[in-house]
Amino acid sequence: MQEMNVENNTERERPSFEQALKELEHIVQELEKDDVSLERSIELYQKGVELSKKCSDLLEKAELKIQEVQSSSN
Repeated sequence: MQEMNVENNTERERPSFEQALKELEHIVQELEKDDVSLERSIELYQKGVELSKKCSDLLEKAELKIQEVQSSSN
């Protein structure tokens, strides 16, 4: 039971696909502003790359689940 709680806590800390995408959209809006410093732009860019990877990973997992469902229904 302890392991499950740790896993659930980790899951709650990770943003969902929708949350990550929304945060990524916010980062893009911030980067499009004229008054963003170079340092801040780099920080935002790094965060954006991380979120993009997270979204890509989540989409890949979803695709695998769909393939499993399709193959098990055949």
